[in-house]
Amino acid sequence: MPCLHTVTHPREHWMKELTLDGDIRRVATVEQLIDWVRDARQRTFELVGDLTDEQLMGPHLNIVNPGLWEMGHHAWFQSFWALRHAAGESPIRDDEDALYDSMAVAHGTRWGLPLPGREDTLAYMRAVQERVLHHLETDPTDELRYHAYYSTLHEDMHTEAFTYTRQTHGYPAPRLSGIDLSGVDLAGVDRTVQQDGGDLPGDVEIPGGSFQLGSTPDEPFVFDNEKWAHTVTLEPFRIARAAVTQAEYAAFIDDGGYEEQRHWHAEGWKWRTDESVSHHMHWRHQQGGGWERRDFDRWVDLEPHRAVIHLNWYEADAYCRWGGRRLPTEAEWEAAAAAESTPAGGLSDRKRRFPWGDTPPTPERANLDWRGMGTIDVGALPEGDSAFGCRQMIGNVWEWTSTDFLPYPGFTPDPYAAYSEPWFGTRKVMRGGCWATRTRLIRTNYRNFQMPDRRDILTGFRTCAL
Repeated sequence: MPCLHTVTHPREHWMKELTLDGDIRRVATVEQLIDWVRDARQRTFELVGDLTDEQLMGPHLNIVNPGLWEMGHHAWFQSFWALRHAAGESPIRDDEDALYDSMAVAHGTRWGLPLPGREDTLAYMRAVQERVLHHLETDPTDELRYHAYYSTLHEDMHTEAFTYTRQTHGYPAPRLSGIDLSGVDLAGVDRTVQQDGGDLPGDVEIPGGSFQLGSTPDEPFVFDNEKWAHTVTLEPFRIARAAVTQAEYAAFIDDGGYEEQRHWHAEGWKWRTDESVSHHMHWRHQQGGGWERRDFDRWVDLEPHRAVIHLNWYEADAYCRWGGRRLPTEAEWEAAAAAESTPAGGLSDRKRRFPWGDTPPTPERANLDWRGMGTIDVGALPEGDSAFGCRQMIGNVWEWTSTDFLPYPGFTPDPYAAYSEPWFGTRKVMRGGCWATRTRLIRTNYRNFQMPDRRDILTGFRTCAL
């Protein structure tokens, strides 16, 4: 995800001229794009609207941004690319680059900036949105549509970040519009979403063969790190039908998994000892035994069959070593999610845009868009299975892979060159989306990436047989 990192670079290194790949007109009509611009901004407003001024700043942590700064950054990104770059406008605020340019303003300084107050920040956000909507309504060039869409996805990524920031700080669960409230309990959970489904043990076998990893030019929109599909050769492998559950991860902790160095990657063991980590970051022992977890600002009993979340790569890797398993490679994950088998038992050339096919996600197939307000049982939503029988490969939890985040062959950066290029070789690849990911963002070939020590993010994992 862009803009959530701390390294700074001069802007001339991350601005490139636009060369449109695909056809932005096939992404959405102008009317749909206008709705999405409004929707993304409304979701930001809802995620911060109930917070106090003190909560909007929050404590100084190296894993999150101050909320007040992040609000302005949403508008700045939209202003810089859609208004200034595509529409030729002047900045709405003279100081917007000095305050909100994430590649020029070091992360650790963001709490000390002379940020506008809440009302002025909200006014800036509304002013930028109104100008973007005006241009979309009057002169929707392809370049404007591209940057309006890109900035909408950028905001979607940051509203997901706002969600896990609320969890990190122990703020209440957000109350969001656009969700059927007829089944919502006091915790804000939409009970019309299928929450229960039990566990889903066992593996599926994926045949070996040639596989096209990545996106193809006929996609209407792709990010630069997905370009372009290229042939990789896979050996047959077995991958879990479902993500690891909370009960399964509790067994790892209870068996002394955090205490045995032999289970840990060398860098992971150093992280564990340096941080004095002995269990899941949001869990605690219950009186009388067992575990409970913190769900935003409240403690609840651990639901055994729900996918475990808020784990870093080191923890996922240690669990695999403890269980005699391994993490899938990025190519294995995408093949299990998107590929089909041939009559002869190999991998077909066809790839699905989603595990179930090419139609967009629905609540019956994927836990996305905050509908479940958390993870659900790994056995739920069988309509979302892949061709090989893997469940919930879209939604519920992001899934770690064993793969370092590196460019595909022939990589060239897109106009926002800082999206991927600065982070190659320092992150691990995550796939699949989570319960707070937007439907319009996610597909089987989307690549996410984070530092291996990040455990505040909404990430779990599934395993492969050795």
